[in-house]
Amino acid sequence: MPKRSLLILQSLWAMERRQPDGIERSIDHNIAMIQDAGFDGISTSCTDPAQVALVARALAGSGLAVEGMCFPQTIDHLKKAIDLARDLDVLHLNVQPDIRPRRLADCIPLLESWIRVAQDAGMPIYFETHRNRMTTDLLFTLDLLDLVPEMRLLADLSHFLVGREFWYPISDEDEALVRQVLDRTWAFHGRVASREQIQVEITFPQHKMWLDLFLRWWKYGFKSWQRRARADARLSFTCELGPQPYAITDRDGKDSTDRWQEALLLKALVRDLFEEAINEERLPPGNGLVA
Repeated sequence: MPKRSLLILQSLWAMERRQPDGIERSIDHNIAMIQDAGFDGISTSCTDPAQVALVARALAGSGLAVEGMCFPQTIDHLKKAIDLARDLDVLHLNVQPDIRPRRLADCIPLLESWIRVAQDAGMPIYFETHRNRMTTDLLFTLDLLDLVPEMRLLADLSHFLVGREFWYPISDEDEALVRQVLDRTWAFHGRVASREQIQVEITFPQHKMWLDLFLRWWKYGFKSWQRRARADARLSFTCELGPQPYAITDRDGKDSTDRWQEALLLKALVRDLFEEAINEERLPPGNGLVA
């Protein structure tokens, strides 16, 4: 029987060290680490042909799935990213629309053109919720969704939490706004934010309330996706604990935690969360479940 499944990916950008010693691992080393750690694949940019070629060679024979990323400003930018994404046989392209119109009406023609180009190419695309992009604001993005019903999102909720500075505990109104996003989400990028910081250390006890909040949001998103997805669909969740300046550093410029170890912890938490969501969705009505 077909079964919906979860693919947990690791961001190649998040594998960058950016530490004071200046040492960086090779792409081959990073991909070997990702595979040995049990990730299902990687997330990588599809903008530089030389970089894509290096990644393709490192991936050869690995069996790892790939999420492509691009930052188009024009239709031609997306077309070029699609061509590069084919070299990696990507699951989908994550689009960060790198323009910032003030009016909704100025966004619609470009969004519709991007969607049409991707459909003609047979390339699934999802628009990421991200600061300093067309989707920088939560309310503006929700209005875009109303105007472009075929627009599918990749949810990185850390940007909306910081951008809107939600009070904690989250109000019913803000929770409803986030759920509207999650009900249009088809893939995830995962990091934990607070209302003031884009990426907090998930192993610090003072941040547990934020970790629990994101786990709750992701679980709702997993359940929502299951109700919309094909029986054999695969959902991707990318662990994206980025290097500085996303990562908080000490006075010497060193990461305050081991981001790789936190990525492994996040992978385990999300894997369990997805299984819980599947099992709860299978239960018949009347069991007191809250989606």
